[in-house]
Amino acid sequence: MPKRTIVAMPGDGIGRIVLPESIRVLEAAGFQADYVHADVGWEFWKCEGNALPDRTIRLLEQHRLGLFGSITSKPKDKAAAELDPGLRDKGCVYYSPIVGMRQHFELDICMRPCRSFPGNPLNFIRRKGVGFEEPRVDVVIFRQNTEGLYSGVEWTDPPAMVRQALDTHPKMAAFKDVPGPDLAVSTRIFTRKACARICRAAFEHARKFGYRSVTVCEKPNVIRETSGMMEAEAKKVGQDFPGIELWHTNIDAQMMWLTKNPEDYGVIVAGNMFGDIVSDGFAGLVGGLGFACSANIGREVAVFEPTHGSAPRYEQLEPSVVNPIAMILSACMMLDHIGETGKAERVRTAIGKVIKEGRVRTYDIMKLKGGPDAISQGAASTRQMTDAVIAAL
Repeated sequence: MPKRTIVAMPGDGIGRIVLPESIRVLEAAGFQADYVHADVGWEFWKCEGNALPDRTIRLLEQHRLGLFGSITSKPKDKAAAELDPGLRDKGCVYYSPIVGMRQHFELDICMRPCRSFPGNPLNFIRRKGVGFEEPRVDVVIFRQNTEGLYSGVEWTDPPAMVRQALDTHPKMAAFKDVPGPDLAVSTRIFTRKACARICRAAFEHARKFGYRSVTVCEKPNVIRETSGMMEAEAKKVGQDFPGIELWHTNIDAQMMWLTKNPEDYGVIVAGNMFGDIVSDGFAGLVGGLGFACSANIGREVAVFEPTHGSAPRYEQLEPSVVNPIAMILSACMMLDHIGETGKAERVRTAIGKVIKEGRVRTYDIMKLKGGPDAISQGAASTRQMTDAVIAAL
Protein backbone atom coordinates (compact mmCIF):
# COMPACT_ATOMS: atom_id res chain seq x y z
CA MET A 1 0.00 0.00 0.00
CA PRO A 2 1.47 3.40 -0.95
CA LYS A 3 2.38 5.74 1.86
CA ARG A 4 -0.38 8.28 2.52
CA THR A 5 -0.01 12.02 2.97
CA ILE A 6 -2.11 13.59 5.72
CA VAL A 7 -2.83 17.31 5.79
CA ALA A 8 -2.13 18.38 9.39
CA MET A 9 -4.02 21.54 10.41
CA PRO A 10 -3.23 22.37 14.06
CA GLY A 11 -5.21 25.62 13.96
CA ASP A 12 -5.43 27.67 17.13
CA GLY A 13 -4.79 27.31 20.85
CA ILE A 14 -4.56 23.75 22.14
CA GLY A 15 -5.01 22.41 18.62
CA ARG A 16 -1.30 23.09 18.21
CA ILE A 17 -0.65 20.89 21.24
CA VAL A 18 -2.94 17.91 20.80
CA LEU A 19 -2.52 17.30 17.07
CA PRO A 20 1.21 16.41 17.30
CA GLU A 21 0.38 14.08 20.20
CA SER A 22 -2.11 12.18 18.03
CA ILE A 23 0.55 11.78 15.35
CA ARG A 24 2.92 10.29 17.93
CA VAL A 25 0.27 7.68 18.75
CA LEU A 26 -0.39 6.92 15.08
CA GLU A 27 3.30 6.31 14.51
CA ALA A 28 3.57 4.12 17.61
CA ALA A 29 0.65 2.04 16.33
CA GLY A 30 2.57 1.37 13.12
CA PHE A 31 0.73 3.73 10.81
CA GLN A 32 3.19 5.24 8.36
CA ALA A 33 2.33 8.48 6.59
CA ASP A 34 3.78 11.80 5.55
CA TYR A 35 2.30 14.83 7.30
CA VAL A 36 2.16 18.17 5.54
CA HIS A 37 1.43 21.25 7.62
CA ALA A 38 -1.40 23.52 6.49
CA ASP A 39 -2.25 27.03 7.65
CA VAL A 40 -5.66 27.62 9.19
CA GLY A 41 -7.12 29.68 12.00
CA TRP A 42 -7.37 33.03 13.69
CA GLU A 43 -3.87 34.32 12.97
CA PHE A 44 -4.48 33.97 9.24
CA TRP A 45 -7.76 35.81 9.55
CA LYS A 46 -6.01 38.70 11.28
CA CYS A 47 -3.08 38.99 8.88
CA GLU A 48 -4.62 37.77 5.60
CA GLY A 49 -8.36 38.28 6.01
CA ASN A 50 -8.96 34.56 5.44
CA ALA A 51 -8.94 31.92 8.18
CA LEU A 52 -8.91 29.18 5.53
CA PRO A 53 -6.28 30.17 2.96
CA ASP A 54 -6.55 28.91 -0.60
CA ARG A 55 -3.21 27.11 -0.22
CA THR A 56 -4.77 24.92 2.47
CA ILE A 57 -7.76 24.17 0.25
CA ARG A 58 -5.36 23.07 -2.49
CA LEU A 59 -3.53 20.70 -0.12
CA LEU A 60 -6.81 19.06 0.86
CA GLU A 61 -7.83 18.80 -2.78
CA GLN A 62 -4.56 17.01 -3.46
CA HIS A 63 -4.32 14.65 -0.49
CA ARG A 64 -7.99 14.25 0.55
CA LEU A 65 -7.30 13.41 4.20
CA GLY A 66 -6.95 15.93 7.00
CA LEU A 67 -6.38 16.01 10.74
CA PHE A 68 -7.67 19.21 12.32
CA GLY A 69 -6.89 20.55 15.78
CA SER A 70 -9.14 23.43 16.81
CA ILE A 71 -10.00 26.99 15.93
CA THR A 72 -10.83 30.25 17.65
CA SER A 73 -14.01 31.90 16.41
CA LYS A 74 -15.28 35.26 17.64
CA PRO A 75 -18.42 37.32 17.00
CA LYS A 76 -18.63 39.59 13.98
CA ASP A 77 -17.64 42.83 15.72
CA LYS A 78 -14.64 41.32 17.54
CA ALA A 79 -13.44 39.61 14.36
CA ALA A 80 -13.55 42.91 12.49
CA ALA A 81 -11.71 44.70 15.30
CA GLU A 82 -8.79 42.25 15.20
CA LEU A 83 -8.35 42.36 11.43
CA ASP A 84 -5.14 43.98 10.18
CA PRO A 85 -5.88 47.70 9.61
CA GLY A 86 -4.68 47.41 6.03
CA LEU A 87 -7.39 44.85 5.28
CA ARG A 88 -10.33 46.69 6.79
CA ASP A 89 -13.04 48.03 4.48
CA LYS A 90 -11.89 45.59 1.78
CA GLY A 91 -14.79 43.18 2.02
CA CYS A 92 -13.14 40.64 4.36
CA VAL A 93 -15.76 38.65 6.27
CA TYR A 94 -14.79 36.13 8.93
CA TYR A 95 -16.19 32.66 8.38
CA SER A 96 -15.41 29.56 10.43
CA PRO A 97 -12.74 27.58 8.55
CA ILE A 98 -14.12 24.21 9.58
CA VAL A 99 -17.58 25.20 8.35
CA GLY A 100 -15.90 26.51 5.20
CA MET A 101 -14.16 23.17 4.66
CA ARG A 102 -17.41 21.28 5.16
CA GLN A 103 -19.20 23.34 2.55
CA HIS A 104 -16.34 23.62 0.03
CA PHE A 105 -15.68 19.87 -0.01
CA GLU A 106 -19.30 18.84 0.71
CA LEU A 107 -18.28 17.07 3.92
CA ASP A 108 -21.94 16.47 4.54
CA ILE A 109 -21.70 13.49 6.88
CA CYS A 110 -20.53 14.23 10.40
CA MET A 111 -20.02 11.25 12.71
CA ARG A 112 -19.64 11.78 16.46
CA PRO A 113 -19.22 8.58 18.51
CA CYS A 114 -19.88 8.85 22.25
CA ARG A 115 -18.70 5.68 23.98
CA SER A 116 -17.91 5.30 27.66
CA PHE A 117 -14.61 3.80 28.79
CA PRO A 118 -15.05 1.58 31.88
CA GLY A 119 -13.35 3.09 34.89
CA ASN A 120 -13.61 6.69 33.74
CA PRO A 121 -14.64 8.70 36.82
CA LEU A 122 -16.37 11.18 34.51
CA ASN A 123 -18.85 8.58 33.22
CA PHE A 124 -22.55 9.16 33.83
CA ILE A 125 -24.01 7.38 36.86
CA ARG A 126 -27.57 7.28 38.18
CA ARG A 127 -29.29 6.19 41.36
CA LYS A 128 -30.61 2.64 41.56
CA GLY A 129 -32.41 1.75 44.75
CA VAL A 130 -30.08 2.59 47.63
CA GLY A 131 -27.01 2.55 45.39
CA PHE A 132 -25.84 3.70 41.99
CA GLU A 133 -25.30 2.20 38.57
CA GLU A 134 -23.23 3.21 35.55
CA PRO A 135 -25.04 2.47 32.28
CA ARG A 136 -22.90 1.72 29.25
CA VAL A 137 -23.17 4.51 26.70
CA ASP A 138 -22.47 3.62 23.08
CA VAL A 139 -24.08 6.17 20.79
CA VAL A 140 -23.04 7.42 17.36
CA ILE A 141 -24.57 10.70 16.20
CA PHE A 142 -24.88 11.30 12.46
CA ARG A 143 -25.17 15.04 11.95
CA GLN A 144 -26.01 16.59 8.58
CA ASN A 145 -23.00 18.84 8.18
CA THR A 146 -23.55 21.34 5.38
CA GLU A 147 -27.15 22.57 5.59
CA GLY A 148 -29.57 23.74 8.25
CA LEU A 149 -28.85 26.77 10.40
CA TYR A 150 -25.12 26.48 9.69
CA SER A 151 -25.49 26.96 5.95
CA GLY A 152 -24.63 30.64 6.36
CA VAL A 153 -27.64 32.08 4.53
CA GLU A 154 -28.50 34.92 6.89
CA TRP A 155 -28.85 38.69 7.07
CA THR A 156 -29.15 41.59 9.44
CA ASP A 157 -31.29 44.17 7.62
CA PRO A 158 -32.27 41.83 4.78
CA PRO A 159 -32.05 43.31 1.26
CA ALA A 160 -35.32 44.59 -0.17
CA MET A 161 -35.70 41.59 -2.47
CA VAL A 162 -35.29 39.17 0.45
CA ARG A 163 -37.62 41.19 2.65
CA GLN A 164 -40.29 41.20 -0.04
CA ALA A 165 -39.98 37.44 -0.48
CA LEU A 166 -40.26 36.85 3.26
CA ASP A 167 -43.29 39.11 3.45
CA THR A 168 -45.19 36.72 1.20
CA HIS A 169 -45.39 34.31 4.13
CA PRO A 170 -48.37 35.04 6.39
CA LYS A 171 -46.32 34.52 9.55
CA MET A 172 -44.17 37.52 8.60
CA ALA A 173 -47.09 39.81 9.35
CA ALA A 174 -45.95 39.86 12.98
CA PHE A 175 -42.71 41.55 11.85
CA LYS A 176 -44.02 43.91 9.16
CA ASP A 177 -43.33 47.05 11.22
CA VAL A 178 -39.81 46.04 12.33
CA PRO A 179 -37.21 48.34 10.74
CA GLY A 180 -34.65 46.55 8.58
CA PRO A 181 -31.63 47.29 10.83
CA ASP A 182 -33.56 45.75 13.73
CA LEU A 183 -34.33 42.51 11.90
CA ALA A 184 -31.94 39.54 11.72
CA VAL A 185 -32.84 36.43 9.73
CA SER A 186 -31.07 33.05 9.67
CA THR A 187 -32.43 30.39 7.33
CA ARG A 188 -32.72 26.68 8.08
CA ILE A 189 -32.32 24.97 4.73
CA PHE A 190 -32.81 21.22 4.25
CA THR A 191 -32.69 19.40 0.92
CA ARG A 192 -34.22 16.02 0.29
CA LYS A 193 -31.01 14.68 -1.21
CA ALA A 194 -28.92 15.59 1.83
CA CYS A 195 -31.52 14.23 4.24
CA ALA A 196 -31.62 10.92 2.39
CA ARG A 197 -27.83 10.66 2.32
CA ILE A 198 -27.31 11.26 6.05
CA CYS A 199 -30.16 8.87 6.94
CA ARG A 200 -28.72 6.15 4.72
CA ALA A 201 -25.27 6.61 6.24
CA ALA A 202 -26.81 6.23 9.71
CA PHE A 203 -28.69 3.04 8.81
CA GLU A 204 -25.67 1.53 7.09
CA HIS A 205 -23.54 2.19 10.17
CA ALA A 206 -26.19 0.63 12.40
CA ARG A 207 -26.30 -2.49 10.25
CA LYS A 208 -22.53 -2.80 9.97
CA PHE A 209 -21.90 -2.50 13.71
CA GLY A 210 -24.97 -4.24 15.08
CA TYR A 211 -27.02 -1.35 16.47
CA ARG A 212 -30.69 -2.21 16.82
CA SER A 213 -32.14 1.27 16.24
CA VAL A 214 -31.75 4.55 14.40
CA THR A 215 -33.35 7.56 16.07
CA VAL A 216 -34.30 10.68 14.13
CA CYS A 217 -33.84 13.59 16.56
CA GLU A 218 -35.62 16.66 15.21
CA LYS A 219 -38.65 18.86 16.04
CA PRO A 220 -41.32 18.17 13.38
CA ASN A 221 -44.22 19.27 15.56
CA VAL A 222 -42.93 22.87 15.37
CA ILE A 223 -40.38 23.06 12.56
CA ARG A 224 -42.71 21.22 10.27
CA GLU A 225 -41.11 21.63 6.86
CA THR A 226 -37.41 20.95 7.54
CA SER A 227 -37.74 18.47 10.38
CA GLY A 228 -40.65 16.94 8.53
CA MET A 229 -38.47 16.33 5.47
CA MET A 230 -35.78 14.60 7.57
CA GLU A 231 -38.39 12.35 9.16
CA ALA A 232 -39.98 11.50 5.82
CA GLU A 233 -36.64 10.56 4.25
CA ALA A 234 -35.69 8.44 7.28
CA LYS A 235 -38.89 6.46 6.85
CA LYS A 236 -38.15 5.86 3.16
CA VAL A 237 -34.55 4.80 3.82
CA GLY A 238 -35.58 2.64 6.77
CA GLN A 239 -37.60 0.41 4.45
CA ASP A 240 -34.29 -0.91 3.07
CA PHE A 241 -33.16 -1.95 6.58
CA PRO A 242 -35.96 -4.15 7.95
CA GLY A 243 -33.91 -5.44 10.89
CA ILE A 244 -33.32 -1.98 12.36
CA GLU A 245 -35.98 -0.08 14.27
CA LEU A 246 -36.66 3.56 13.38
CA TRP A 247 -37.35 5.74 16.42
CA HIS A 248 -38.31 9.42 16.58
CA THR A 249 -37.54 11.93 19.32
CA ASN A 250 -37.85 15.70 19.65
CA ILE A 251 -34.58 17.44 20.45
CA ASP A 252 -35.82 18.93 23.73
CA ALA A 253 -37.20 15.63 25.00
CA GLN A 254 -34.05 13.83 23.84
CA MET A 255 -31.90 16.08 26.03
CA MET A 256 -33.95 14.93 29.01
CA TRP A 257 -34.01 11.26 28.08
CA LEU A 258 -30.27 11.02 27.49
CA THR A 259 -29.76 11.39 31.24
CA LYS A 260 -32.54 8.92 32.06
CA ASN A 261 -31.87 5.99 29.73
CA PRO A 262 -28.82 6.69 27.51
CA GLU A 263 -28.13 2.96 27.08
CA ASP A 264 -31.34 2.62 25.02
CA TYR A 265 -29.96 4.63 22.10
CA GLY A 266 -27.64 3.46 19.35
CA VAL A 267 -27.42 5.57 16.21
CA ILE A 268 -28.97 9.06 16.16
CA VAL A 269 -29.44 11.17 13.04
CA ALA A 270 -30.23 14.89 13.03
CA GLY A 271 -29.81 18.13 11.15
CA ASN A 272 -26.85 20.41 11.72
CA MET A 273 -27.87 22.37 14.82
CA PHE A 274 -29.73 19.59 16.63
CA GLY A 275 -26.95 17.13 15.81
CA ASP A 276 -24.45 19.54 17.32
CA ILE A 277 -26.53 19.89 20.48
CA VAL A 278 -27.30 16.22 21.07
CA SER A 279 -23.72 15.11 20.38
CA ASP A 280 -22.39 17.48 23.05
CA GLY A 281 -25.09 16.21 25.40
CA PHE A 282 -24.02 12.59 24.96
CA ALA A 283 -20.35 13.58 25.13
CA GLY A 284 -21.05 14.89 28.62
CA LEU A 285 -22.06 11.36 29.66
CA VAL A 286 -18.77 9.77 28.59
CA GLY A 287 -16.21 12.23 29.95
CA GLY A 288 -16.89 15.54 28.24
CA LEU A 289 -15.12 17.22 25.39
CA GLY A 290 -11.79 15.65 26.33
CA PHE A 291 -13.20 12.41 24.88
CA ALA A 292 -15.34 13.84 22.04
CA CYS A 293 -14.07 12.94 18.57
CA SER A 294 -15.62 13.49 15.15
CA ALA A 295 -15.31 12.89 11.44
CA ASN A 296 -16.38 15.13 8.55
CA ILE A 297 -16.81 12.90 5.52
CA GLY A 298 -17.54 13.76 1.92
CA ARG A 299 -17.43 11.74 -1.26
CA GLU A 300 -13.74 12.52 -1.85
CA VAL A 301 -12.31 14.41 1.14
CA ALA A 302 -12.50 13.64 4.86
CA VAL A 303 -11.33 15.72 7.84
CA PHE A 304 -11.11 14.43 11.40
CA GLU A 305 -11.22 16.66 14.49
CA PRO A 306 -11.97 16.76 18.21
CA THR A 307 -15.06 18.77 19.03
CA HIS A 308 -13.47 20.83 21.81
CA GLY A 309 -12.50 24.43 21.23
CA SER A 310 -9.12 26.11 21.12
CA ALA A 311 -9.02 26.93 24.88
CA PRO A 312 -6.30 29.58 24.39
CA ARG A 313 -5.82 30.06 28.15
CA TYR A 314 -4.25 26.59 28.29
CA GLU A 315 -1.96 26.92 25.28
CA GLN A 316 0.90 28.67 27.08
CA LEU A 317 1.02 26.36 30.11
CA GLU A 318 4.30 24.48 30.44
CA PRO A 319 3.94 21.59 30.69
CA SER A 320 0.61 21.37 28.89
CA VAL A 321 -2.24 19.90 30.92
CA VAL A 322 -4.92 19.40 28.26
CA ASN A 323 -6.39 15.98 27.55
CA PRO A 324 -5.24 14.66 24.12
CA ILE A 325 -7.66 11.71 23.99
CA ALA A 326 -10.34 13.42 21.86
CA MET A 327 -7.72 14.21 19.22
CA ILE A 328 -6.28 10.69 19.41
CA LEU A 329 -9.74 9.18 19.01
CA SER A 330 -10.34 11.45 16.01
CA ALA A 331 -7.15 10.05 14.48
CA CYS A 332 -8.57 6.56 15.11
CA MET A 333 -11.63 7.56 13.10
CA MET A 334 -9.30 8.48 10.26
CA LEU A 335 -7.72 5.02 10.46
CA ASP A 336 -11.19 3.43 10.32
CA HIS A 337 -12.06 5.55 7.29
CA ILE A 338 -9.05 4.36 5.28
CA GLY A 339 -9.43 0.71 6.27
CA GLU A 340 -6.79 0.57 9.03
CA THR A 341 -9.35 -0.71 11.52
CA GLY A 342 -6.92 -3.04 13.27
CA LYS A 343 -4.62 -0.18 14.20
CA ALA A 344 -7.57 1.95 15.25
CA GLU A 345 -8.85 -0.76 17.59
CA ARG A 346 -5.39 -1.24 19.08
CA VAL A 347 -5.25 2.46 19.95
CA ARG A 348 -8.78 2.50 21.42
CA THR A 349 -7.97 -0.59 23.45
CA ALA A 350 -4.82 1.09 24.75
CA ILE A 351 -6.80 4.19 25.75
CA GLY A 352 -9.32 1.98 27.53
CA LYS A 353 -6.54 0.25 29.44
CA VAL A 354 -5.03 3.55 30.59
CA ILE A 355 -8.42 4.87 31.69
CA LYS A 356 -9.37 1.69 33.54
CA GLU A 357 -6.03 1.44 35.35
CA GLY A 358 -6.38 5.05 36.45
CA ARG A 359 -2.70 5.64 37.20
CA VAL A 360 -2.38 8.38 34.58
CA ARG A 361 -5.16 10.97 34.54
CA THR A 362 -5.28 14.47 33.12
CA TYR A 363 -6.80 17.28 35.19
CA ASP A 364 -10.28 16.91 33.68
CA ILE A 365 -10.43 13.20 34.53
CA MET A 366 -9.37 14.07 38.08
CA LYS A 367 -12.05 16.79 38.22
CA LEU A 368 -9.46 19.45 38.95
CA LYS A 369 -9.39 23.04 37.82
CA GLY A 370 -7.25 23.38 34.72
CA GLY A 371 -4.18 25.50 35.26
CA PRO A 372 -0.55 25.48 36.33
CA ASP A 373 -1.39 23.92 39.72
CA ALA A 374 -2.96 20.80 38.20
CA ILE A 375 0.38 19.02 37.81
CA SER A 376 1.33 19.58 41.45
CA GLN A 377 -2.05 18.08 42.43
CA GLY A 378 -1.22 14.84 40.66
CA ALA A 379 -2.59 15.44 37.17
CA ALA A 380 -0.72 14.04 34.20
CA SER A 381 0.58 16.38 31.54
CA THR A 382 -0.58 16.10 27.94
CA ARG A 383 2.62 14.35 26.99
CA GLN A 384 2.43 11.93 29.92
CA MET A 385 -1.06 10.86 28.89
CA THR A 386 0.14 10.27 25.34
CA ASP A 387 3.15 8.34 26.65
CA ALA A 388 0.83 6.14 28.71
CA VAL A 389 -1.32 5.31 25.67
CA ILE A 390 1.80 4.50 23.65
CA ALA A 391 3.11 2.27 26.45
CA ALA A 392 -0.25 0.46 26.56
CA LEU A 393 0.07 -0.32 22.86
